[in-house]
Amino acid sequence: MIQIYHNPRCGKSRNCLALIADSGKEYEIVKYLEHPPTIAQLVSLLKKLNKKPLELVRQKEKIWIDNFKDKTLTDDEIIKAMTENPILIERPIVINGDKAIIGRELDKVASFI
Repeated sequence: MIQIYHNPRCGKSRNCLALIADSGKEYEIVKYLEHPPTIAQLVSLLKKLNKKPLELVRQKEKIWIDNFKDKTLTDDEIIKAMTENPILIERPIVINGDKAIIGRELDKVASFI
């Protein structure tokens, strides 16, 4: 089953969700702002994305700029920051089996699902 880490307030996330819904494939919506991933879930997600923690951070978010931007953080500290402040997690994320992508480009999402 396809999963989408979705923020309803984000246009790219809404467009990605619409594409998945229109595909007719079974999917699950993960409202990660309401139910943030655990550290273990985020580590698993990063493996599926094949990304380092910093690559998943929305570095223009005010929380990041105010609290983390000029600090030297370990991967574990970045992951902890994302679990405590899920708004920092890039969106949307589409998971299909043991692979995942950041779904900001709809053509990539279409070929991924």
